[in-house]
Amino acid sequence: MELFAPDFWHWWIVAVVLVIVEILAPTFFALWLAVAAFMTGVALYLMPEMQWEYQVFLFAVLSVASIVAWRHYYSKNPIATDEPLLNRRGEQYVGRVITLKEAIVDGQGKVKVDDSTWKIEGDDCPAGTKIKITSVNNVVFQVEPVN
Repeated sequence: MELFAPDFWHWWIVAVVLVIVEILAPTFFALWLAVAAFMTGVALYLMPEMQWEYQVFLFAVLSVASIVAWRHYYSKNPIATDEPLLNRRGEQYVGRVITLKEAIVDGQGKVKVDDSTWKIEGDDCPAGTKIKITSVNNVVFQVEPVN
């Protein structure tokens, strides 16, 4: 006699609990564990004589497989958005032309863009020169003079 012999519905309850965890703490990780728990329950429903050790092993394999499958699918099909630079503020300024208020000396300077002051790197230029932001390296704009 086994001390612990889960039925298929035990796995389905685990799946529901994991979905609730996913809803309360959206990590997008518990969802794939819930899928694995549900599939383990289906396997146990089809093969009720499966021992609990095999059930846990199947759950572990299905968990890893579902996470790997999702990551592979997501890398091939990223979510399209109408605001791809929403949380990458510095990249929103790439291509913008600005007039220098302070000179770029020894390849470094500062520029005020909208309500923020940003460090800049580029060729030495006097104040009043129009520059174009070409790229962002962390929080430093790479700039070049506009002719």
